[in-house]
Amino acid sequence: MSRIHDALKQAEQTRGATEVAAATSPATHPSAPQAEPRAAAAAGQEGLLERCRRAQWTPDPKTMLFFDGDDTRSGTEEFRTLRSRLYAVREVRPLRTILVTSALPKEGKSFTAANLAQAMVRQHGRRVLLIDCDLRAPRLHQLLGASGTPGVSDYLQGQSDEFSIMQCGPLENLFFIPSGQHSDHPAELVANGRVKLLLQRVESLFDWIIVDSPPAVPVADAGMLAKMCDGVLMVVRSNSTPADAAQKARAEFADEALIGVVLNGSEDEKSPYAGYYYEADRNRVRPKVRQSGEN
Repeated sequence: MSRIHDALKQAEQTRGATEVAAATSPATHPSAPQAEPRAAAAAGQEGLLERCRRAQWTPDPKTMLFFDGDDTRSGTEEFRTLRSRLYAVREVRPLRTILVTSALPKEGKSFTAANLAQAMVRQHGRRVLLIDCDLRAPRLHQLLGASGTPGVSDYLQGQSDEFSIMQCGPLENLFFIPSGQHSDHPAELVANGRVKLLLQRVESLFDWIIVDSPPAVPVADAGMLAKMCDGVLMVVRSNSTPADAAQKARAEFADEALIGVVLNGSEDEKSPYAGYYYEADRNRVRPKVRQSGEN
């Protein structure tokens, strides 16, 4: 474990030295050559990720929208819009680790988290880590057609390291950490501090980290996980999520933590733009996703 930590620290230091060199260099043009330090940092990161397990995923074709390469499927444009809005938020505040949650079960949070991660890696060179932190009713491994173990719970119990629980499948630059083996005490595992350690150790390797959490109203896990992430996306289901439940879930997060709301399951097809909406305020993202996906 210590060797892995040392390697991660070295990668972070190399990346930091690269950024300092770029900031203090006499050359001010954005295309000024920085090839050698950047290549060294990239090589160090790639070496760490080589430890990840390469797996043959069999994603659910009904709900996983980007694996077949068809960018015209219903729902794909909404996720690209969501991606763009998140980049807009990133321009005005630090944003790399996003928690995706909902008020109640079966509102589409896992569907949203998985497809958002897929939309992110459709951009060339973007590397994304998708983590299933719903230790109570994990769903992501089923949607992706991936193994559910080892995973987060194994790491939280000190049984596995960062890279032995990480896997990559057929979609380039998409990495996945499943929930892991079943635990009888998920709240205690989430609260033991090792989720924050996991995120700190791997964040320098990825452009985005998408974390799927349990629903916010029934259990306290989402509120704890939100404090370890840069922002929260809350999923509500059209004509399903009770208003009082949505308000109660909203109260679980600090005002600055909630970056947006995703409306899932809408069937409004009145215009080419009826599939999504968002507020004018760039700090709030509110895409509407027509494609239905539970959990």
